[in-house]
Amino acid sequence: MSIETRFDIPFVAAMALKEKQIQQNYRPIIAVHKWFARRPGTLFRGLALAEFGNKPIREIFFSANNFPGKLVCDPFMGGGTPLLEANRIGCDVLGFDINPMAAWIVREELEHLDLGAYRSTADIMLDTLTVELGGLYRTDCPHFGDQSVPIKYTLWVKTLDCAKCGEAVDLFPGYLIADDTRHPLNVLVCHDCGELNEVQDLKAPGECHGCHCKLIVEGTAKRGRCACRACGHINRYPDGKSPFRHRPFAIEYYNPNRKGQHDGRFFKKPDAKDLMAVEAAETRWNATKPRFVPEMEILPGDETDRLHRWGYRRYRDLFNERQLLGLERSCELIAGVNDERVRHALATNLSDLLRYQNMLCRYDTMALKSLDIFSVHGFPVGLVQCESNLLGIINGNGKSVGSGGWTNIIEKYAKAKRYCEAPFEVRQDGKRKTVVPIKGEWIGEAMPGARARQVILHCSSSTTADIPPGSLDAVFTDPPYFGNVQYGELMDFCYAWLRQIVGKNAEGFDRESTRSPSELTGNITEERGLAEFATGLAAVYTNAARAMKPGAPLAFTFHHNKLEAYRAIGVAILDAGLTCTQAIPCPAEMGGSIHIHSTGSSIVDTVFVCRDSAKLQKVTPFDQLESAIRADMAQLEAAGMRPTHGDIRCITYGHLTRLAILTLYTDWDDEPPMLEKLALFGCVLEGLGDHVSLLANITGMSASAAAKTKRSHQMEDTPHAAAF
Repeated sequence: MSIETRFDIPFVAAMALKEKQIQQNYRPIIAVHKWFARRPGTLFRGLALAEFGNKPIREIFFSANNFPGKLVCDPFMGGGTPLLEANRIGCDVLGFDINPMAAWIVREELEHLDLGAYRSTADIMLDTLTVELGGLYRTDCPHFGDQSVPIKYTLWVKTLDCAKCGEAVDLFPGYLIADDTRHPLNVLVCHDCGELNEVQDLKAPGECHGCHCKLIVEGTAKRGRCACRACGHINRYPDGKSPFRHRPFAIEYYNPNRKGQHDGRFFKKPDAKDLMAVEAAETRWNATKPRFVPEMEILPGDETDRLHRWGYRRYRDLFNERQLLGLERSCELIAGVNDERVRHALATNLSDLLRYQNMLCRYDTMALKSLDIFSVHGFPVGLVQCESNLLGIINGNGKSVGSGGWTNIIEKYAKAKRYCEAPFEVRQDGKRKTVVPIKGEWIGEAMPGARARQVILHCSSSTTADIPPGSLDAVFTDPPYFGNVQYGELMDFCYAWLRQIVGKNAEGFDRESTRSPSELTGNITEERGLAEFATGLAAVYTNAARAMKPGAPLAFTFHHNKLEAYRAIGVAILDAGLTCTQAIPCPAEMGGSIHIHSTGSSIVDTVFVCRDSAKLQKVTPFDQLESAIRADMAQLEAAGMRPTHGDIRCITYGHLTRLAILTLYTDWDDEPPMLEKLALFGCVLEGLGDHVSLLANITGMSASAAAKTKRSHQMEDTPHAAAF
């Protein structure tokens, strides 16, 4: 069995760690469109090479590989990483996903594109938008007197009318808009006159240079309450009745001619001309009869209910008038493109652009850039929002400045498609990185002079897919992690617009929403819990197992903070008639991610390698488990990472799950109700041994602290366990 004997944990883990820090530099293909929690391409390349290759991974990773005739399936294709890696090394691929956005994105990644035709059409569109809308994104520089320089970002604050006196109340949680990490000084908004002040010491910020009022850092809007400056009345928010108004209060702009004469970024308070541009956009929008701005309602859900609490009812409510004007005009120009392939590419670009062109984006006061709406895998509703320049800014070197504009999206997409024609790897030589072209590999269905590859993608559930028995050489996948990401709820944000441009003919686009009752995510709103997750996962794996060749692997990634979630994994594998031959640790997340950082979560996945019973492994005694976990830790340390308590916990859970599967495999009965099977698997997990003390032993944590940690990570043992 190849993966079990040839997978090189230190080598692949080191590659995966580097990739996840700047994933688009290692796998530019992911820039085609946003998808959530993508696993490292290097991990799935390593799995495929270990399974199909005949040499150590280190010897073949940086050279061209070709495995014609191998058919690889991903029943949860999401953003497509396993399929892309398998396709790249010559395999035929078969993918399924019930989310139409996933199917669309993977097709865009794999389908050939005439880059010349794409760039020329994109340039024409951008030129048209610049002529028609460019003036709305220009400002004057008060530092040097230069006129009409490009705006990078406009910052807006939510406002409400005081319930007592009717005066406008700005909901500032704080007045710091930029700290001194990447700017020479801290930038504070004066709470009285709104002027921007650069100060050295936030503990003693001094007086406003405009009105001489004493500057403060803390705002007055906290925990749903804000005092009116005029009358002192405490106003409560949100009330869920209607979307908030916003007021522009700061601008970061770009002045290329004065960069050498100015230290740091350029900030200003909007002047009369800037406010007139905002009003002009509103006037133009109010006179527009839109054809493409969606009227789609925001459906109830675990994530979308947050939007409802803030008064948002339709997706169009999440944009200001300047954004709506620019997006509508962009849609008109895209819809007028005759070349269908180029039109679809630009429509995909607009869908991805939406992440930055909305009024839920925030401004990172340290990195000094816009944080896109999905930076936390949810719908964060802040009090201060960041509007990016729709067009984007190109500097003298031809590079984009700032983020969130058309120029950024077009360049990233073009780079992604160039990578398809000429993929590469990045080799780490000490502190030096070397880009290694992999000549002979490519991504797609066809390439001149090369054998055509079969690419079959379906927007449908893989539970009932008719896959010929004995046809699959491998199943590589990254299934949903139960309650982590509400894919359908989030993707509706993009789908509402994309569907307006491409129509209902694309597979799955006849649906009103990307959501499906068959989604395998825990969801309180839809009353989907662990039992539903396990049932769906078991159905998918059972169908895949029927189609696998004898001895073929089903390898998938998983990690979770709670051991109970692993019950579903074990039951699904057993119901499919498979056993777990290996549980391999590999880093798969970036520790600095906003949704991971400081949460105690793991960045390490367990890769569960599963096969039929041809070579059933001997069950490892529990008292030998500690040495297996320490061996995994040593291999990860050899890769350059220091496993945290959360990482070690997930490694331990992976091994416990493997042992429980091996214990139950011989006498497993898949007929009882799912809750009964989950309970049985849980009893076996608990009966393997005292894993709380085991974890404490390995991590150095006291047994009492470990037990407390265990309790804090337990789920409700009910049919509809709460999502987490």
